[in-house]
Amino acid sequence: METDLDRLHRAMEAAPESDAVRLAFYDRLADAELYLLLAREPAGDAIEPALFDLAEGRVALAFDREERLAAFAEGPAPYAALPGRVVARMLAAEGLGLGLNLGVAPSAFLMPAEALGWLTATLGHAPEPASSRPLAYRPPTDLPEALLAALDAKLARLSGLALRAHLVVATYEGGGQGPLLVFEGAREGTEAALAKAVSEALVFSGVEAGALDVTFLPARDPALARLCRHALTFDLPLPEPETAQIVSPAAPGMDPGRPPKLR
Repeated sequence: METDLDRLHRAMEAAPESDAVRLAFYDRLADAELYLLLAREPAGDAIEPALFDLAEGRVALAFDREERLAAFAEGPAPYAALPGRVVARMLAAEGLGLGLNLGVAPSAFLMPAEALGWLTATLGHAPEPASSRPLAYRPPTDLPEALLAALDAKLARLSGLALRAHLVVATYEGGGQGPLLVFEGAREGTEAALAKAVSEALVFSGVEAGALDVTFLPARDPALARLCRHALTFDLPLPEPETAQIVSPAAPGMDPGRPPKLR
């Protein structure tokens, strides 16, 4: 079964000079759930990656499917399921590289510690607050295709955080203009995460010197009627239906507020 990382890696190999496709791969890697191969079972909230000495340096191994990890290990093996951004941050801090899907998938890829450091620094950029008030809207017909594609891909991974997102070009008090993304019906407490996701979409789109404002409106807010006449609208995926399950102690890395510690 082909994964998003397989597809994006293939595109990156087909267009090695394209910054846009390379950035799209790194963006998806940051959002992907990776299965990090461990040297032994976790001890509390501490994990010890299995490390391998390659010509390019010491690396840990991760896979974008559990089955791929099992294929590499030739059977069951201890692992931690973590977001790619967490894996990158932990390994970069220790000066380690990452081998992705080595030996088991077409997206086999080796990232040295320097590349993980760049990815971590890029992901660390936070959006800046602003207070300008939009006065008028027009359709976003002149925005770069790379930005629209990056937004579409990023929003498709924000399941259940908002109902919709509406993209327009806004004219602000003072005469300034720029793209504005309006989240409709954002779930309470998710505003910072949504703004950060949009900021990442802008960075990984490869659009230079770009800016994209973000704001939030409740569902069925009267202001949406005027805005939506000009907007390109993205429907965010619905959350997965909840099912009853037996609750067991959380594995390291499953609580985003408590990332595991390397040892």
